[in-house]
Amino acid sequence: MNLLRSLPLLIVAAALAAGDAAPVRIFMYSEYIDPALADAFKAKTGFALDIQLYEAQEEMIAKLQTGGTDQYDVLVASGVVVKQMVGLKLVQKLDQALIPNRANVSKDFLNHEFDPGNQYGFPYFWGTSGLMYDPAKVTGEPTWAWVFDPAQQPGPFTLLDEAKTTLGSALAWQGKSMNSRIPAEVKAASEALAKAKASAKCLGFAGGVDGKNRVVGGEAVAAMVYNGDAARGIAESKTKLAYAIPKEGAEIWVDMLMVSAKAPNLAGAHALINFLLDADVAAQNANFIQYASPIEAAKPKIKPELLQNTAIYPSQEVMKRLHYLEDLGKDSRMWDAAWTAVKSE
Repeated sequence: MNLLRSLPLLIVAAALAAGDAAPVRIFMYSEYIDPALADAFKAKTGFALDIQLYEAQEEMIAKLQTGGTDQYDVLVASGVVVKQMVGLKLVQKLDQALIPNRANVSKDFLNHEFDPGNQYGFPYFWGTSGLMYDPAKVTGEPTWAWVFDPAQQPGPFTLLDEAKTTLGSALAWQGKSMNSRIPAEVKAASEALAKAKASAKCLGFAGGVDGKNRVVGGEAVAAMVYNGDAARGIAESKTKLAYAIPKEGAEIWVDMLMVSAKAPNLAGAHALINFLLDADVAAQNANFIQYASPIEAAKPKIKPELLQNTAIYPSQEVMKRLHYLEDLGKDSRMWDAAWTAVKSE
């Protein structure tokens, strides 16, 4: 047996033999893992899986900063906050030898500028943020104006409760960079967002799952959501619904699997990341969650109808309108202040 491939199992076996059977606790978005994988993970490694949920990254980071790094083993977070989490010492470097399934990851999703050499994490899923809507109740090409412009709002809508994504989307609508560091531009975007929030048609801020549910339930005509949430909602709905990238452009993101700075179950944390990067496991997860998988080895096992679904795997033409959000360094304070002002009004 290849020593590198057997090493994670040897570590796990040693931990279990020593009586360290503590569960592996993962902190992630809701509806973001196939529940059946908990049993599969335990059967494979002997570790129980404890899934803890958050709805917004700001909430997740705040909880970790108040002493939560010893409460979780694996953290799921978007690439845009990786540098921030490293700087705040909320995560630790990975033991690469314990994650041989890293070889299954597509090179397109490795070595991003936010984590050179994948020292801190490996990709879990990737996707976009955009608009889920009822096509029978809107007209024209999908546009951020459906939520940001009171004159063009077709009906009740929800705003996404994610600071960087939502402010970035407002900037895109105004024809500015989604990563603007210009105070006047960020201020204008926050003012547009505040105006949208104050609209009689605004149902408030919501997580992607909640926004999706409101469109499926007919309560909202449009919602800012993540594409995987939309794909599941469209499949579940008895009404014909749609998801699109607005004409002004939108975010493309990669969510990362990382180990908490004070993970109580270090062996289990690495075992879980390695498990989720397994080709069969990643395919099962992608088929259930309906987000795009960065695991190249999983592609042949993913349902063809999902691979062909442009809401999940955007066309090359749409990809040209997608932008990664960046860590803005000291300018993040300006964005944080703008978001806080909007939420507190």
